[in-house]
Amino acid sequence: MTSFYPLFFTPQYQYRMWGGEKLKSFLGRTYEGQNKGESWEVSALKGFESKVTSGLYKGKTLPQLIKESPEAVLGKKVHEKFGTTFPLLIKFIDAKSPLSVQVHPNDFLAKERHDSYGKNEMWYVLDAEPEAELIIGFKKEVDVSTFNQLLDENRLEEILHKEKVSSGDVVYIPTGRVHAIGGGVTLAEIQQSSDVTYRVYDYNRVDYKTDNTRQLHTELALDALDFSIQEEIKTSYSKVLNHVNPLIKTPYFTTNFVSIDGVLERRYNANESFRILICIKGNLEINFDEKKYSFPLGQTVFIPAVIEKIEIKGQGAYLEVSL
Repeated sequence: MTSFYPLFFTPQYQYRMWGGEKLKSFLGRTYEGQNKGESWEVSALKGFESKVTSGLYKGKTLPQLIKESPEAVLGKKVHEKFGTTFPLLIKFIDAKSPLSVQVHPNDFLAKERHDSYGKNEMWYVLDAEPEAELIIGFKKEVDVSTFNQLLDENRLEEILHKEKVSSGDVVYIPTGRVHAIGGGVTLAEIQQSSDVTYRVYDYNRVDYKTDNTRQLHTELALDALDFSIQEEIKTSYSKVLNHVNPLIKTPYFTTNFVSIDGVLERRYNANESFRILICIKGNLEINFDEKKYSFPLGQTVFIPAVIEKIEIKGQGAYLEVSL
C-alpha cells in the first residue's frame, strides 16, 4: 500500500496589471489584494514551488516529493525522460483587460537563451463575457519588415487573427504562435514548465504599480515567431458523459475531458505518469483508500503516479492532464 494520496497544493496568486476579481467571484477563491490575474496551481518553478496543504506530506514542496520518490510521484516513464524535473505548470487566468500580444520560444531557443523549457500551452475557457475574444496567429501574410513597420505605427492588431470565445472552448498554442487573451476571459492554462514570454505589443499601457510601460522583447521575438496565417484556432472534442474524451495530445502533455453524472472509476498505469485533475464544472468528489476528497469547481488535484485507482462521484466535469 502506498503512503501517497491525492495531493492538494496551496494556490499561488500573482499580481498582473490586467487581472480582475473572477478568481474570487467565479472560482470562489479567497486572497488579499487586487488584480490577481493568475493562480499557479501546480508549479515546480524556482521560487514558486507548490506546497502540499494537508495530510502526511503537508508543507512539503512538489520538488521535494519528486526528489524523495521520483518514480512514485512522476511515474517511471516520466522519470526516465525528465529525471527529477517537473515538466508542467498549471494555472488559472483571469483577464479583466487584454494580456499583451506575445509569443513563446521553442525548447531549443529557450534552452539556449534562458536555460529553460519552451512553452507550448493550451487554454480551456471557463467563462467569457459577451464579445470576449482571443488573439491567435496572423490573419494576413506578413514578413519581418511589415511586422516591424506595423509595430512602429501601433497598427499590429490589423494583421492579428481574433476570434470570439465562450465557455468550453479549447485552444492549443504551439511555441512560435503569436497570441493574447482578451479582456473578460477566465481560463485554465496547461503549459510546459516555463515562464519565458516575449511581449511584442502591450497597447502602450502603464502599470499603475510602477508608473511605467512594460518591457517589450521584440528583437528576441523575431527569431521565435511563426508568421503563417492562422484560420482556425479552436479544438473540437467529444463530450460523452461518464467517458474519458481525448482533448489535446502533444509530445509535451496530454489532456482529456471527462464529464460525470454519477460515479466513474479511473484506473491508471503506475509506470506511466502522474495525473493532474482540474474541476471545470459542478461539484465532484474523489474517493481513494476509503477516504473522500472534495473536488469542486476550480479545484486542482495532483494524483501521484503510484496511485492506480480512484473513484470520482457527482455531477460536473474535469480536465485530466498527464504526460
